[in-house]
Amino acid sequence: MVFVYFLLAAAVTVFAAIKLSTYADVMSEKSRMGGLLIGTVLLAGATSLPEVTTSISAVVINNPDIAVGNMLGSNLFNIFILAMFDLYFRQKQLFNGASRDHLYTAGLGLLLTVSTLVALIVRVDMTFIGIGVDALIIAALYGFGIYFIGKQPKAPETNEETEEEVVVSTNHSISLKRAIIGFGLAALVTMAAGTALSITGDRIAVVTGLGSSFVGSFLIAASTSLPEAAAVFMALKLRNVNLAFGSILGSNIFNMLIIAMSDVFYQNGSILADVSSSHLVSAVGITLLSILVMYSILRQRVTSTVRYVLPSVLVVLVYFVSSYLIFIG
Repeated sequence: MVFVYFLLAAAVTVFAAIKLSTYADVMSEKSRMGGLLIGTVLLAGATSLPEVTTSISAVVINNPDIAVGNMLGSNLFNIFILAMFDLYFRQKQLFNGASRDHLYTAGLGLLLTVSTLVALIVRVDMTFIGIGVDALIIAALYGFGIYFIGKQPKAPETNEETEEEVVVSTNHSISLKRAIIGFGLAALVTMAAGTALSITGDRIAVVTGLGSSFVGSFLIAASTSLPEAAAVFMALKLRNVNLAFGSILGSNIFNMLIIAMSDVFYQNGSILADVSSSHLVSAVGITLLSILVMYSILRQRVTSTVRYVLPSVLVVLVYFVSSYLIFIG
């Protein structure tokens, strides 16, 4: 029966995410904030709500491996999502249509991941006011990074994207006020579904014997990343590339902050010092995938489809290799 509850929670999560993406698209068009800002801040934060409730709930029930595995596994899965959609829409070459401002977000995500990787290797079990020093460093880097990104001048959007967004804006009859209210309600539903995923996922780990690290890094991570998958698909369907990229990359940096937030509720020292070493695989995988994403955004436009899709193909391969290593580890 626990599997039925898990699937129901996942289905509710997807439904809420579709609503989040639709309302976010309306807000990006009918407010002064563009798709990049709405995607990186509002949509990314809202679609990360399942990760927030899942990880904090996992810590409360004394299962830190699910908490950390969920965050790192979600980041792996998020970039995998981006690569899969890039392969599916390969003729449109999504990375060529994305603003280079996303490099700041991807770079911050890489910095936070490397910091987490170092913490998992060094294992310094030191706390300050009850919070792990490594978690505090990650939170400080996140705050500094967001401040730095906010100070950067925004790159002008391409004419092609502007034309597409004009076409999309004619399809919406939803008012800005209704979009804001709907966005808030969908966010609350997403948060409740995330709590259900955490509790049922913990039971699945016990029933199947797969272990909390694998269940957290793969099963729950993929489930709590369903909002990002649904949001990205809807954003791309609405031809809002920057909203899609902002949602994925923004979620990834917010997820790293959630690790620090989880440490606040962990009462046995530093959470990163106590979890399984198998999380190193996830951290290394995210590092490699982040570099590939940054390269794809930064590189010059290519005409060959084969050359264009190569980074996304590598992302898919690294994701499956990482998942297999976590499973056998």
